[in-house]
Amino acid sequence: MTTAKSVMKKLPEATLAFWIMKIAATTLGETAGDLFAQTLKLGYFLTTIMLFAIFVVTLVIQLRSSRYNPFFYWTVILSTSMAGTTMSDFMNRDASTKYLSNGADKLGWGPQGLGLGYPVGAAILISILLAIFLAWKLSGMTFQIQDIVTFKGEALFWAAILVSNTLGTSMGDFLSDSSGLGYLGGAALVSGALLVLVLLMRVPTVPNVLLFWIAFVLTRPLGATAGDFLTKPTAKGGLDLGTAGSSAVLLAVLFGLMAYAHLQERKAATPGPETEGPEAAAVQPQRADHF
Repeated sequence: MTTAKSVMKKLPEATLAFWIMKIAATTLGETAGDLFAQTLKLGYFLTTIMLFAIFVVTLVIQLRSSRYNPFFYWTVILSTSMAGTTMSDFMNRDASTKYLSNGADKLGWGPQGLGLGYPVGAAILISILLAIFLAWKLSGMTFQIQDIVTFKGEALFWAAILVSNTLGTSMGDFLSDSSGLGYLGGAALVSGALLVLVLLMRVPTVPNVLLFWIAFVLTRPLGATAGDFLTKPTAKGGLDLGTAGSSAVLLAVLFGLMAYAHLQERKAATPGPETEGPEAAAVQPQRADHF
């Protein structure tokens, strides 16, 4: 691996810690998105605009960074999760009493929602995601995230992340609201699917890159169902912990994990005794794809 390529590498390896942080970020994205849209009553329209703007700002910071920074990377993941939550809600929901509680007939300013429903919304998002992957494939650039080193490759990666997180929200809300499984049942189903993916890693004919992207989409409905379980009323099968308190706790957990990842990254970048001297500059930390 060349020095230039190592410096440009800005995406992490998919280890167990990566997936734990992904689930924490997506769960926080669900509770934080609901906090702005529902608890603070900004509505899906205004909240989507606000959170998408935050996503753009965090993405610009990430794209301008010259190397992988856990704080930058996971802030973008969080912003895509929050924006994806309200984008999905705006696409799929409407102003019916099913989605507006406590006798409210309006939620925030602007359109209440497009009311497309989960199947139609999911079909649209799947089509957009497939189009992104097709453009990615035709570009000839790698799907291995630890090998993405170009601006164009990273832009395609983040476009796929935003759409996949929006799609995952739709899937999670469908499991929680419409499938009859409830929050815990939906979480159990997604967890079982993720376990199957882990077992498929041992099958040589199944590409790990494919498994990674399926898992990346599925961790979002896991976060959505977990977030709903934490915040929704007990009458609906939740713990009724509230969006504000749940978001604060999850944010503290995520920042703790980000700090740990940052320390590990700095430790890995520090040359050991065996690499001190003229040869140290030529020795770079290797990143293997663990999923």
